[in-house]
Amino acid sequence: MLRLRGITKRYGERQVLDDVSFDVAPGRLTGFVGGNGAGKTTTMRIVLGLLARDGGEVTLDGAPLTPEERRNFGYMPEERGLYPKMKVLDHIVYLARLHGFGRAEATRRATELLEQLGLAERLGDNVETLSLGNQQRAQIAASLVHEPRVLILDEPFSGLDPLAVETVASVLQQRAADGVSVLFSSHQLDVVERLCDDLVIIAGGTIRAAGGRDALREQHATNRYELVSDGDAGWLRAEPGVQVVDFAGGFAVFDVDSDDTAQRVLRKAVDLGAVASFAPQHPSLSQIFKEVIQ
Repeated sequence: MLRLRGITKRYGERQVLDDVSFDVAPGRLTGFVGGNGAGKTTTMRIVLGLLARDGGEVTLDGAPLTPEERRNFGYMPEERGLYPKMKVLDHIVYLARLHGFGRAEATRRATELLEQLGLAERLGDNVETLSLGNQQRAQIAASLVHEPRVLILDEPFSGLDPLAVETVASVLQQRAADGVSVLFSSHQLDVVERLCDDLVIIAGGTIRAAGGRDALREQHATNRYELVSDGDAGWLRAEPGVQVVDFAGGFAVFDVDSDDTAQRVLRKAVDLGAVASFAPQHPSLSQIFKEVIQ
């Protein structure tokens, strides 16, 4: 378990991180979201030892991180960090060898990983000839080739088309299934919501929400329901304790003032015709994000 507790960071008079605390569990994908300047990259760099913290601690399985343990971390920065004149395969092999693998094993690992990431036909091309999306895939390969125990990715889906997002997501999900702790930041909230097991929201250098994705959705849920029936749901507008949010024919989204009101609405809907579905609506990540950063 990677654990951050009470992390603080200042630049002069400016407090950029204030009591940042959250966990990144093994075998789980943790999404780290926040606006520009919220503190995501600073937090990641402190975990990696690239920046000194002013307070707090970062531990792995209860022990303070050492430089040797950080060698088992994989990191992909938001900025491009590859050598443009090197061939794609040679580059990833070189990085694997820096981690102590022999040439044959490094080549095997690099080739297999690049193929998984959809770069099988570009192994002999120079990095600079790749599209930005393919360079992004190569950078992800660079962070994974030594089979890290902890993986930290800063905007891994930036610049990727939808098919590439699916390819990269599949690789990350497999690493998590193998027991790796994965922390990734992204501005693409729909991708984060779909992929992450756990979620951390940061704003103004403070953690505004953290926990399991589904638990957070339950925590921030309102008494909002969706009804789909074969009749006209316009009658909902006249129901006491009901506020209609969206309506079209037999489809309606509405808020209720109590569980009893919801049950009354369901009984009436059934009396009026066939009900295809009646279910509470859970907030999206985008809705939770907007709520907690206000």
